Amino acid sequence: MLLHGLAAASRAVAAEPARNAKIGLLAECLRELGPEEAPAAVALLSGEARRLRVGVGPAALRDLPDPAGQPELGVRETEDALARIAAVHGPGAQAERRRLLHGLFARATEEEQGFLSGVLVGELRQGALDALIGDAVARAAGVPVAAVRRALMFRGSARAVAAAALTGGAAALAAFGLEVGRPVRPMLAASAPDVTAALERVRPAALEWKIDGIRVQVHREGDGVAVFTRSLDEITARVPEVVEAAAALPVRSAVLDGEAIALGPDGRPRPFQVTAARTASRQDPERLRAEVPLHVFFFDLLHRDGQDLLDLPGEQRWDALAGTVPEALRVPRTVTGDVDEAHAFFRDALAHGHEGVVVKDPAAPYAAGRRGAGWIKVKPRHTLDLVVLAAEWGHGRRRGWLSNLHLGARGGGEDGGEGGWVMLGKTFKGLTDELLAWQTEELLRREVGRSAWVVRVRPELVVEVAFDGLQRSPRYPAGLALRFARVLRYRDDKGPEEADTVDTVRELAAEGL
Repeated sequence: MLLHGLAAASRAVAAEPARNAKIGLLAECLRELGPEEAPAAVALLSGEARRLRVGVGPAALRDLPDPAGQPELGVRETEDALARIAAVHGPGAQAERRRLLHGLFARATEEEQGFLSGVLVGELRQGALDALIGDAVARAAGVPVAAVRRALMFRGSARAVAAAALTGGAAALAAFGLEVGRPVRPMLAASAPDVTAALERVRPAALEWKIDGIRVQVHREGDGVAVFTRSLDEITARVPEVVEAAAALPVRSAVLDGEAIALGPDGRPRPFQVTAARTASRQDPERLRAEVPLHVFFFDLLHRDGQDLLDLPGEQRWDALAGTVPEALRVPRTVTGDVDEAHAFFRDALAHGHEGVVVKDPAAPYAAGRRGAGWIKVKPRHTLDLVVLAAEWGHGRRRGWLSNLHLGARGGGEDGGEGGWVMLGKTFKGLTDELLAWQTEELLRREVGRSAWVVRVRPELVVEVAFDGLQRSPRYPAGLALRFARVLRYRDDKGPEEADTVDTVRELAAEGL
């Protein structure tokens, strides 16, 4: 297939609001491509090609050659060209990358150039990232969706999983497993308005402190240790304290899940921004360690000495963790079915300065990359991670800044949400001058259209919003609106696919929030 056909398919997917219809369009495209070309298409459509680290940003795409008059580029040929660009290193690499990039774009039509630009800077507007592509691969290959999702969980590469599914079917997918040194997607937690509501879903339950730090997945193989974030980026060199803690454990190999957090001299957590800045910095880690020391709290063990533990019940994984990790490095935990005891544990977590608790089903396996019923987070304030859909220009002191945010949850076409996003309300509260300036710049970079007062943007920025409750509202597609919403922070550690769903919001409303 020529790249022109793939670009047209991407455009069609972007124009289709219903998720199931998107999957159908993608599956049809993959079947037409066949098992030899489809993996390359998956790499391009899913955004995986961007992770080739081709060293190309928006600035490099401003001065492109004139487009070709007729399509001639093939799909596999395009992926190979991007791989060659990514492989250029050493003296003169920037100039050589630019030469190769211009050579590729000179052979692309205007539509293909637009598609390639979106691929390279992560701005395809189709909503067809790993989760959607995974379901399309399953449909095209005629294999269970669960088998593709599990393979994606372990392998992390939509391209590799597509190649296996389309050539070897379910048997090839079953060969994927946990590999020490290769991160898996972290298990996520649903929300409940309070501890009582959480225990109504799971009882007895394991309650653990909810630490407001940086999620870390730590891999140990012999003397080697690697540390990854929730987005699967490696940060090993930045967190020597975590590396040392893992290296001291009495195991040959292990994969651990936990949180790294900056604590003050009194043992209480420092503001989240302090932890985030420390773990994001590439400066001298030893100097930063002296200024902002980190502590790691582990709460799960996914592998130990050759045995994968993901499919074991949570209580068995905890027993394995307790036999491997000293108490000082484990998150505080209790198991109870008593509401009063659970509330006391919740209050103790808050008294120590932490966010709340995570209520866990002791029988639940580790559902990597999924927000299931096995884990439920409870905070003293009600919060949701939502995506900014648009923003309104401010008035008075805020004139010149984008201020009032339009907030949306993940949903589907049946909710009436454009592109699968369901608007739940607006807010301009909680925004400092510094944050107003930052969000104005970031939102304008994502602009897709505007009216006199409203700028519509690509749904990419995730913001954590606190609110007092939910109310019925005919103004919004889901029939619900947030009461007294206010911005707590932007979640640059989360992508839009990790935003809360409209189903979560409906559950909170049903529970009387």
